[in-house]
Amino acid sequence: MSLFQPGRLGSLDLANRVVMAPLGRARSDVENRQPLPRTVTYYRQRASAGLIISEATHVAPESVSRPGGSAIHDAAHVQAWQPVTEAVHTAGGRIFQQLFHLGRKAHQSRVPDNALPVAPSAIAARGEVPTPEGPQPFPVPRALQREEIAQRVDDFRRAARHAGQAGFDGVEIHAANGYLIDQFLRSASNQREDDYGGSVENRARFLLEIVDAAVEELGTGRVGVRVSPHFTGDGSGDRDPAALYAYVADQLQARGIAYLHLIEPDSLPEPQRLAPDLRQRFKGALILAGEFDRAGALRAIEQGRADFIAFGRLFIANPDLVERLQRQAPLNAPDEASFYVGGEAGYIDYPFLSA
Repeated sequence: MSLFQPGRLGSLDLANRVVMAPLGRARSDVENRQPLPRTVTYYRQRASAGLIISEATHVAPESVSRPGGSAIHDAAHVQAWQPVTEAVHTAGGRIFQQLFHLGRKAHQSRVPDNALPVAPSAIAARGEVPTPEGPQPFPVPRALQREEIAQRVDDFRRAARHAGQAGFDGVEIHAANGYLIDQFLRSASNQREDDYGGSVENRARFLLEIVDAAVEELGTGRVGVRVSPHFTGDGSGDRDPAALYAYVADQLQARGIAYLHLIEPDSLPEPQRLAPDLRQRFKGALILAGEFDRAGALRAIEQGRADFIAFGRLFIANPDLVERLQRQAPLNAPDEASFYVGGEAGYIDYPFLSA
């Protein structure tokens, strides 16, 4: 098996095993969170990836942070995303939409009616959030009532339906990096005493209800899940991550979804890696992400550690990354100062090999 050979992912045949990881770039319309013409160009330029996973896309108005984020919670968003998917498909590519909710990492200054962000428990994230007045500490969120959780599941259901209507080949449920689903999963952020807290089974319930809703809308072959067992950057953490993610993998396997997308640094010492156990438990496609370089990606695929490798930063600066990796060509260096500033510079103006 080679990084550049075709691969099967759910119901799709992909041209290669290179995945463009989801990358928030803050380039959508600031007022309505719709993608703009430059977004069409950005994704079309990168369509040689076996699979593109879109930037994290908000499923509800209450999920808001920095300006320029994108959304998929109303009909106008559906219409605005259609040129993106059409451009990728015309260029021969495939694209999933990543769906997420910020949970406690939102801020009331950007939420309708200045409402507090919501979370499984009233525990603030560690760190700061951008606001109109500058960076502020994350607020203490409002703990969701038991009867309110179903509405958030329905938000993801609606978003999955909208993604299909917009022409996406599938959706990735973002259960990583300390956002709402991850907040339910982790014992450090979930101290509920009802059937959504406490045991591993209860803490995974919210994620699995969302997966079931997305599958009902799109089918098993068009749904994936991203997890980050090693993420602790905002005060996230779990008392037994190996047991938690083993259960999650078993449940996703029982549902037969397309793939599991695991963030696990390639540099992580072997004894700390969860991928070997999760790969035994989950028989669908496994995507690994974790700052892979060319050599590490080739090795991971050839050794059978993963079916696909996701690249993030390298795709920012190298729209033709697949060709560059194949030819062992020099890589453009990303301009970090332009990552989240809006506009076309540092977004759609990186040179191609043929330029």
